[in-house]
Amino acid sequence: MPSDSALSIVWIYPDLLSTYGDQGNALVLEHRAQRRGIRTETVHVRSSDPVPETGDVYLIGGGEDRPQILAAERLRRDGGLQRAVARGASLLAVCAGYQIMGSTFGGEEGQPVDGIGLLDLSSARGPARAVGELVAEVDAALGLPTLTGFENHMGVTRLGPGVKPLSKVVKGVGNGDGFEGCYAGHVVGTYLHGPALARNPALADLLLSWRVGELGPLDDTRYEQLRQERFSAVMAQ
Repeated sequence: MPSDSALSIVWIYPDLLSTYGDQGNALVLEHRAQRRGIRTETVHVRSSDPVPETGDVYLIGGGEDRPQILAAERLRRDGGLQRAVARGASLLAVCAGYQIMGSTFGGEEGQPVDGIGLLDLSSARGPARAVGELVAEVDAALGLPTLTGFENHMGVTRLGPGVKPLSKVVKGVGNGDGFEGCYAGHVVGTYLHGPALARNPALADLLLSWRVGELGPLDDTRYEQLRQERFSAVMAQ
């Protein structure tokens, strides 16, 4: 990203996939960039609009079955997100958005629905809804602290060899196989709400660093208070 340009944050389809407060992820990215003197501009891309290919960090959130199916259809047809990732943009895909990134996911009646094939994974409906707090230890290669968040989904996600598990579940369900989320290149998929980046500021910094390079430290006292409160509550259950 040129030093004289603003960091472009692209929030995809807030009119379809913003059920669980995932707009907070955009706000956290803005805040953490601006605290470091990095100018930002955030673009809200509605489902009737083309996805710009020149953004730096892309975000897509969670939603219900019908909006998820519609979002997948439009993203497949549009192709802008796929081209942006191919040129090195960062992407955080949450819950329904995470499932859309794979080859297939479960529709309203559990039928397979085509995703956009950006990540080597597939999802289907599980036997029961996973609802509650989730704690997971991140793949050491990413150098991130333990993840904390809230999950609310029916998905069971199977990862192919083209992606790596983001983290190993300590508490909760995640993908349904003992792991939570995945990553490949500059793309992270997760079931974590909270919103995810408010609970896990180091993950926000990772997404930023993939576009702007090494970041200086920030005073994260308030974030750590939230994280410790959640860890204590969840691990006491």
